[in-house]
Amino acid sequence: MATAPTPPHGPLSGVRVVELAGIGPGPFAAMLLADLGADVVRVDRPGGPGLGVDPAHDVTNRNKRSVVVDLKSEDGPARVLDLAERADVLIEGYRPGVAERLGVGPGACHARNPRLVYGRMTGWGQDGPLAPRAGHDIAYIALTGALGLIGRPGEPPPPPANLLGDYAGGALYLVVGVLAALHHARATGTGQVVDAAIVDGTAHLSAMLYGMLAAGHWQDRRAANLLDGGCPFYGTYETADGRYMAVGALEPAFYDEFVRLLGIADRAPDRTDSARWGELRELVAARFRTRTRAEWTALFEGTDACVAPVLTLREAPHHPHLAARSTFTDHGGLTQPAPAPRFSATPTAVRRGPARPGADTADVARDWDVPRLRPPQPAAPPGPPGAPAPPDPPPPPHPADQPSHPR
Repeated sequence: MATAPTPPHGPLSGVRVVELAGIGPGPFAAMLLADLGADVVRVDRPGGPGLGVDPAHDVTNRNKRSVVVDLKSEDGPARVLDLAERADVLIEGYRPGVAERLGVGPGACHARNPRLVYGRMTGWGQDGPLAPRAGHDIAYIALTGALGLIGRPGEPPPPPANLLGDYAGGALYLVVGVLAALHHARATGTGQVVDAAIVDGTAHLSAMLYGMLAAGHWQDRRAANLLDGGCPFYGTYETADGRYMAVGALEPAFYDEFVRLLGIADRAPDRTDSARWGELRELVAARFRTRTRAEWTALFEGTDACVAPVLTLREAPHHPHLAARSTFTDHGGLTQPAPAPRFSATPTAVRRGPARPGADTADVARDWDVPRLRPPQPAAPPGPPGAPAPPDPPPPPHPADQPSHPR
């Protein structure tokens, strides 16, 4: 059954985006654009996604529609170019040169649509010695110095999932670049290429720290600074039940409230004496180990001590503050973060669940006026005179997972 057209919703309503399927930051960036109201059509390849995630549970494909196109087939590139001709934005995450070899690079797309914003998402960027090499989040953030900021001295830096590189330094910078270029294209009629590299974005995130380093207020080693775990009143502590509390009592007024409630105000060493930070940390740690996380949470609740429990992914949606703000939502049985940020005049929402590969081909072909997007159907044998025409075939089944293009 064909799905009804998605009603306008969000500040990007009316913006058309083509996403050439990949993994990591590209799908997340396209999800963010879709959350903001853009009509995002994901061009999946035959064989499906590359990390073995059931398409029904891949939240990064929510609010999108999907078609399946084999870019290596004779008419595959032409079908994608038909979409690009009617789009405002195209996003791809291939290694440099791959889109050009497939016939859907910036040159081919801009020949059909000079206003198109062509967003390129890679780890290393479109040029430089490492540009053609494979990689993943952890390698990109390692070279920028960001990974080296994390963890305790004498221990390996722990990977921060793929939040810092793929999503913060990659996807969010791609979206910022695409929206800026879209603003320019609408003002001038001229599109352009956005080269979003995870190494560039992650390095950019550390701008403040480079300023502090130059001013002599940041030491170039781990756990020796105000914000990297070196400071005893900015860090995490284990509780009696093996869970953790997070402390961020940086300002004097907040710190005074913190040590008072913790019960160490009368014996805590001078917080401004970094030579005694080790002593202060041991005192704070010992106190936190005397009660459970729930007990400390109740004690600090409603205060300005800047202390919070460290929650798990399953716990977070149930926190009273996040529940009151509907920071998480449930759609189709999937608990997931709600779209962000929020808008007063053009509110956003999870409008539809994860796109199933190829399930929206007929709708997109109609809505975008791309008739050859639909694969040719075999001719039906003639029926008796006056017999009704046979119905359209159903959408293709969910394909099995196969490796994605490297990025």
